[in-house]
Amino acid sequence: MTGKDSIYATEQAVKDFTFDANVVEVFPDMIQRSVPGYATIVSTMGKLAGTYAQSNSNLYDLGCSLGAVTLSMRRNIDKENCHIIAVDNSAPMVERCKLHLQGFKSDVPVSVTLGDINDIEINNASVVAMNFTLQFIPPENRAAILEKIFQGLKPGGVLLLSEKIRGENDTKDNLLVDLHHDFKRHNGYSELEISQKRTAIENVMRTDSLSTHLTRLEEIGFSQTQVWYQCFNFCSMVAIK
Repeated sequence: MTGKDSIYATEQAVKDFTFDANVVEVFPDMIQRSVPGYATIVSTMGKLAGTYAQSNSNLYDLGCSLGAVTLSMRRNIDKENCHIIAVDNSAPMVERCKLHLQGFKSDVPVSVTLGDINDIEINNASVVAMNFTLQFIPPENRAAILEKIFQGLKPGGVLLLSEKIRGENDTKDNLLVDLHHDFKRHNGYSELEISQKRTAIENVMRTDSLSTHLTRLEEIGFSQTQVWYQCFNFCSMVAIK
């Protein structure tokens, strides 16, 4: 059973954010109150996976956390002989993800793996999902991971990529940040919680601008990239090989 996110509700010596057991316990509440449109993003990623899934192929959920996107993909896949491979580097997340998946019956097999996505091989893939995952990868490693995904995708395969983004200049970025903080206030977070969470995450999540994402995907070789969702500084896109 998950609870309400109050991790940063009391003043504390703020450490870098990690997906530890404390976060796992409140993650559904944290994500719903922090990411605008999260439910829409997850459900649509599942529908896109159903659209682009190919028979006899693998689908990857990289940075699967508690398995929301994996479950959404599994509900929408109707092609034969598809296999979902869900990966996360947080042991508490992986254990809870396995429990979540056991609660829903499906004919689509899922393998949940504890591992670093820098080390995971991508093979025979028709869909690769990264839902707010790339932003936690060191910027200097992002192109290599996306290149590996591109090489592992079958022709016609897709990358489903959701990211928190940075505005194209300081003025635009401040506008997006202010709107996001208002969203969090509306969802019950205090000024202390907003401030301490921002301090905790600033060293572990370094965001790119949307133009940086789109240029990098094009340079890697994706033929079509489309942003299908954006609210404030959160967006989701599909890139087709």
